[in-house]
Amino acid sequence: MTMSRRVIGTELPHIPWEDRPPDCADVVWRYSGNPVIPRNPIPCAQGIYNSAVVAFGDGFAGVMRVEHKDSMPRLHAARSGDGVRWQIEEQKVRLVGGDPEIAHPAYTYDPRVCPFQEGSETVYYVTWCTDYHGPTIGVAKTKDFVTFEQIENAFLPFNRNGVLFPRKINGKYMMLSRPSDNGHTPFGDVYISESPDMVHWGRHRFVMGAGGQWWQGTKVGAGPIPIETDEGWLMLYHGVCNTCNGFVYSMGAALLELDNPSRVLHRTNKYLLFPTAAYETTGFVPNVCFPCAALCDASTGRLAIYYGAADTCTALCFAYIHDIMDFLKANSTVF
Repeated sequence: MTMSRRVIGTELPHIPWEDRPPDCADVVWRYSGNPVIPRNPIPCAQGIYNSAVVAFGDGFAGVMRVEHKDSMPRLHAARSGDGVRWQIEEQKVRLVGGDPEIAHPAYTYDPRVCPFQEGSETVYYVTWCTDYHGPTIGVAKTKDFVTFEQIENAFLPFNRNGVLFPRKINGKYMMLSRPSDNGHTPFGDVYISESPDMVHWGRHRFVMGAGGQWWQGTKVGAGPIPIETDEGWLMLYHGVCNTCNGFVYSMGAALLELDNPSRVLHRTNKYLLFPTAAYETTGFVPNVCFPCAALCDASTGRLAIYYGAADTCTALCFAYIHDIMDFLKANSTVF
């Protein structure tokens, strides 16, 4: 494992962790206790997956995608002391302060949570796929995971996978997203946009597209909040292929330039995680590994990645940042 490179961030020695099994040579390995959040741990749920987790206080907080029994997804707040055992609120997140025009979306799903230092306070920005005449990116902020203040939607419909960077770049907020259509999009590339105020978004630039290898040939979308290193921003993403039995979602990685993250320096031509475990291949939507959150201990480079499995439950896997970076450079394609 190469340790010369530096991860820029917070020391989190208490993140969930399990050493790589002795017989495993993979860069990313699964938690032996998966899934960490089963299908229906609260009465309203028919599935909990594609959810966001951050360090908070002495433990962890989350915003979960909870599929209700009317088959509509909604966001629920959650807490955990160890990042493995979760207490999920039975009532959905209530958004406050938003313009009435956008304040009551019919569905909310696939959240990400981005901690952001504003003066002496840490503000947690939540982005998700919201409903406004079709899917687009909703935005809110919270300091306590109790009150969620809604901000303006970031983009016009149709759009998915809104992922913020954890600091301003060249004085601007930056967000990755994937423009889409109004259905189960059979295409998709990653773009980046900037904003001076988290309300007005523009200067949209192409980052990377689908293609190159079969496992990411149909569409790609940003996953967890990018992780800053002294060599660039590490972006985990999902790559999707189309088969005779439907889409298959896997996990890849890319390295983006620090001051110009629309520029891809390296990108995996081999997947890091492919759906092979039973809880990934069998469920509401089979053959899905969908990464949405990552906890990184900057001092050791240990990485705990939360991902949705088969659109049914939430699973956990582990890696070292340094191993992923080495893998990126050894198996890199930019196209």
